[in-house]
Amino acid sequence: AAKAVVDFAKTTDKIEIVGGSMGAQKLDEAGVKALASMPSLDELRGTIVGLVNAPATKVVRTIKEPTSMLARVFGAYGAKEAA
Repeated sequence: AAKAVVDFAKTTDKIEIVGGSMGAQKLDEAGVKALASMPSLDELRGTIVGLVNAPATKVVRTIKEPTSMLARVFGAYGAKEAA
């Protein structure tokens, strides 16, 4: 709701944000705008999945790279002897 109100307030001068509340906590204008600028739950989940997945990808790449290098060396020796 905070995002919708802040976006609407940007397009019209008929509404002015002076405060709000979140549960028992009272928010001033800066608090409402800060709340509106926070990412959604789905965006946060995507970020967490990306952060968790990145180290696993690096481990797989690190394990895979020596075998690729070895295959290139053997290919180069084979090409050298064929020439």
